[in-house]
Amino acid sequence: MSQLDYLEAIVVGAFQGVTELFPVSSLGHSVLVPAVVGGRWARDLDVSAPESPYLAFIVGLHVATAAALLVFFRRDWVRIIGGFVTSVRYRRVRTPAERLAWLIVIATIPVGVSGLLLEHLFRTTLGRPVPAAAFLIANGVVLYVGERLRRRTNTVQTAPGAAVDADVAADQRLSRLPAGRAALIGGAQVLALLPGISRSGVTMVAGLLRGLSHEDAARFSFLLATPVILAAGVLKVPDLFGPLGAGIHGQVLAGSVASFVSAYLAVRFLTRYFHTRTLMPFAIYCTLAGTAALAWLTLQ
Repeated sequence: MSQLDYLEAIVVGAFQGVTELFPVSSLGHSVLVPAVVGGRWARDLDVSAPESPYLAFIVGLHVATAAALLVFFRRDWVRIIGGFVTSVRYRRVRTPAERLAWLIVIATIPVGVSGLLLEHLFRTTLGRPVPAAAFLIANGVVLYVGERLRRRTNTVQTAPGAAVDADVAADQRLSRLPAGRAALIGGAQVLALLPGISRSGVTMVAGLLRGLSHEDAARFSFLLATPVILAAGVLKVPDLFGPLGAGIHGQVLAGSVASFVSAYLAVRFLTRYFHTRTLMPFAIYCTLAGTAALAWLTLQ
């Protein structure tokens, strides 16, 4: 990993920021891009090794991505954290902010427990190019099927109440989700432990199938992803200061800056994109990219 140069760090960082939020799987691209490029990239950037220095590098990128989400949704998180504090203090769940805070807690528990128990096993056994390509194809199928089934589902329309702006209105709509639906949407994140399956993609599909609009499904997906990505990164931050991070602190910083910038631009684009558009282009991309990568890897 000491051979990781700044070009690799910046390119991988930019990819991480975009693919973590676009419904195309950041882990899948972290596995496939080095394998397809080959040569030094394939040697330096191996995420499946039991004690992977590349994984330690990716930790910094995850923290940067979560930071970008926190900055973009800062007003939402002020309301959500404030709602959590008041609900605990007064032992109540009455306001939209208090309810949304607890919905996020409930929806985060399944992936939190599964991540602690299964992340290492899935990454080391399945975090290889061929399985990642196959799962990327599966991700495309999930997005396509989700869109097709969603068209037969009546979208739940919830009144925004006395909202003062569009963001508050969106949070109020999300706060009216039944706890069971929120848990099912959050539980879909467990599938993202498989390299090639997108966290934002599967949670959006789950949201669409539970009656959310594309815009609200994307928003809820990003809010759910923030604590999960941040916690996953923070738990492994010590690796950056141990043997796995030796000699790459500069590359981690460069990659993290690239990841922060690209993630911020990605979430800004996607929150507007899903106001009127669907997951279908991403379904086509994942299917074609996964098929091309699988063909390339098996024919080499």
